[in-house]
Amino acid sequence: MVDRNLIREFSISEEDLDAAFAEVMPVVDADGEENDWVLDDVYASVSCAYDVNQIIDGVILSVDGEEVLVDIGFKSEGVVHIDEWSEEEEVPKAGDKVQVLLEEVEDEFGLTMLSKRKADRIREWEKVIATHAEGDVVSGTVVRKIKGGLLINIGVNVFLPASQVDIRRPSDIANYIGRTIECVILKIDEARRNIVVSRRKLIEEKREKLKQDLLSKIEEGQIVKGIVKNIADFGAFVDLGGIDGLLHITDMSWGRINHPTEIVKIDDEIEVMILSVDRDKEKIALGLKQKSPSPWELVESKYPVGTKVIGHVVNVMSYGAFVKLEDGIEGLVHISEMSWTKRINHPSELVNIGDEVEVVVLGVNKDKQEISLGMKQTQSNPWDEVTKKYPEGAQVKGTVRNLTNYGAFIELEEGVDGLLHVSDMSWTRKISHASEVMKKGDEIECLVISVDEERKRIALGLKQLASDPWETDIPQKYQPGAIVQGTVTKITNFGVFVELEDELEGLLHISELADHKVENPEDIVKVGEALDVKILRVDTDDRKIGLSRKLEEPIEEESASGEGGETATAGAPRKELMGGTGGDAPLFSMPSETSEEAAVEEAAVEEAAVEEEATEEAAAEEAAAEEVTEEKSE
Repeated sequence: MVDRNLIREFSISEEDLDAAFAEVMPVVDADGEENDWVLDDVYASVSCAYDVNQIIDGVILSVDGEEVLVDIGFKSEGVVHIDEWSEEEEVPKAGDKVQVLLEEVEDEFGLTMLSKRKADRIREWEKVIATHAEGDVVSGTVVRKIKGGLLINIGVNVFLPASQVDIRRPSDIANYIGRTIECVILKIDEARRNIVVSRRKLIEEKREKLKQDLLSKIEEGQIVKGIVKNIADFGAFVDLGGIDGLLHITDMSWGRINHPTEIVKIDDEIEVMILSVDRDKEKIALGLKQKSPSPWELVESKYPVGTKVIGHVVNVMSYGAFVKLEDGIEGLVHISEMSWTKRINHPSELVNIGDEVEVVVLGVNKDKQEISLGMKQTQSNPWDEVTKKYPEGAQVKGTVRNLTNYGAFIELEEGVDGLLHVSDMSWTRKISHASEVMKKGDEIECLVISVDEERKRIALGLKQLASDPWETDIPQKYQPGAIVQGTVTKITNFGVFVELEDELEGLLHISELADHKVENPEDIVKVGEALDVKILRVDTDDRKIGLSRKLEEPIEEESASGEGGETATAGAPRKELMGGTGGDAPLFSMPSETSEEAAVEEAAVEEAAVEEEATEEAAAEEAAAEEVTEEKSE
């Protein structure tokens, strides 16, 4: 074997070298003549026997430090780095046979490039391809983590995508490095010498077999073991061996829990009860608390209605507070059951989570697992004594709490209110809204008119504190026939209202405005004008006063004559005239007038309509007052 590199060190040209070879080893052509160019053909035939990227058998000539000289039968030897022998292999020595990959024939330095490592990989790849196909199960060791997944050595390095590592993608796939795992071959790309494997598919196939087997065996009520695989806010998923079941948070404990992690942790092995199985949808509901008896089984005998118990507030909502009586037993104290007297906007005004409270059992629903509790029932109800404390006719003091168009609510004590209706505020004044008489926060004195203990209502009166002026003062002061002065306050098509004194009015009917017939009262008087009028009649029952501007005519004659001054027909029916304190009902009767009959009838019809409207308004106000009072008491 000729070492051409050694020859180059002595600066021998290719021509001189060929000539030297020709002298020592003459070469003849086919005609028997010497031909120097035949030597090149010899070299060419040797080098053409090997192709680049071909695995060639060689013999180690020597090991010099980190370089291993290998003879492959070529005109020049090749060098392989000693690192290409793995630690598991024997140390190379002269005379050992080795397979190498021919990477390049005589590079620019005249060296033949060889690789043992690449030759080993190619042989391993060919072995794997010859013994495995797509769908085969292989076992290998996870070598390292790369972008997008893991490298697994099954003889050659294959790629395991991160999404195929497990059914649920692990938080860190690097934890698998060094582990020996089984996978199924998904794809083999011979051209690129690439294999993709999946551990997830293998697990899913195994779980599917286990799942079908499990679904055929399990029944409701069975106790089985499983491993907690995942936890959510609403519960935990438990692996039963091939299929996951849901352990809902409400089925973990008879008591109150805020999150499943208070009961279970991931990878915990727990024993659960099968609550239901949906084989079509492959869903299983599990229960943990069902393994022990329900505390609600004996709740009716343990907490009968009316029992006083001590509990702890575990939750506060806008509509009430939940009180824990024992583990698994909670009751609701509605906001309306917290106090007899206090007006509560939110339960947190009275209780907070963790407070110990005394409650009374108001109701038990075993089927719905509900208990109604009351806090105010532990104290006496002030309305039970209200009749004794506030008897009818008693004078009481209170504070104006609220004002409406139909009256005022007066707080007599905390939690006990009475209604002062506008009709009971003044004997003489017509009041449209309670704010005309009082304002919120005023302290006033009233008289108790009536008490309805059952409906929790007290009716109060303000005007009843003084005597009724219509029974004494007004009839005495305003005698029929007396002439008094007043001020026009309102003009209508049937007459004029005249204020005689504060809060007292009389009606000057259109027929009494003048001796002649009046079509429009505004042609005769104006609002604010002072008038001298004569008292025709005072009706104490209807609380109305009839007036007249016909000052010279005597009452006897007027009562016997018509509204226009004409003599009435004997035996004619008596017609009602108008008058009063601002109401529109009839005041008194006088003889009918033939000439004025149409006018009186028109006024009567109009008054009847106005009175009907006023009556309906009063009824509506009363109904509204009752409704508000009832809502307040509830």
